[in-house]
Amino acid sequence: MDDDSVEGSDDDPGEDGDDGFGDAGPASDDPAETTAAADPESEPAADGSETPADVRKYARFKKVDGAQYDRVNDFLRDRTYITAREWAIARLCADFRTETGVEMTKIGENLPELVPFMTDTYTPQAVNQARSSFEDKIRKSGATFLYGAMSGFFTAEELDELMYEVTEIAKFLLEVEGVDLSVEEEMETEERISSVMREVREASADLRAEELADEEGIGSDADPDDD
Repeated sequence: MDDDSVEGSDDDPGEDGDDGFGDAGPASDDPAETTAAADPESEPAADGSETPADVRKYARFKKVDGAQYDRVNDFLRDRTYITAREWAIARLCADFRTETGVEMTKIGENLPELVPFMTDTYTPQAVNQARSSFEDKIRKSGATFLYGAMSGFFTAEELDELMYEVTEIAKFLLEVEGVDLSVEEEMETEERISSVMREVREASADLRAEELADEEGIGSDADPDDD
């Protein structure tokens, strides 16, 4: 596989946004299938090929079975800084992690079986590249968001509205991955996040006020009789 073609597929999203991932198949009815199986040994698949058992049982992305890469990518690019490739591979790297590290070769070789909208196999280097890109974007997005929350640009009400919007997008992506959140869990999570962000805003406001007071006190502390 040409790694340059991998980059190109992410950097050429469609013009039109989309409110969903297109024609998605039904989710798996077995909650146990939403994560990789513990048994790492390979077993013969129905067609006789040696597909690892945990790969065949993996069902994180079954809710988007039948969706096209471009539709998933457009959805993410309209709402986040990550691409479909980065999202899928970051999720796989978290799920296929062992005591010795991430199984990048297994992920790359079985990518089309693991993620319905991915049609190509990847080299371990391409898997690592996508994971690294995901982590870099998360750091930059986090710094940008936290600065906005701490800077005083938003009122408490505006910050609550912003948190609600971004939380809804994050929850949707988790649900696509197979996470089943109850209404009570959703409400508790939203309240905890809002509470933390309010504390961040209040603490940063106090800090800015203290710094301003210190700057104003520099001149007033000077002795006018000093030569």
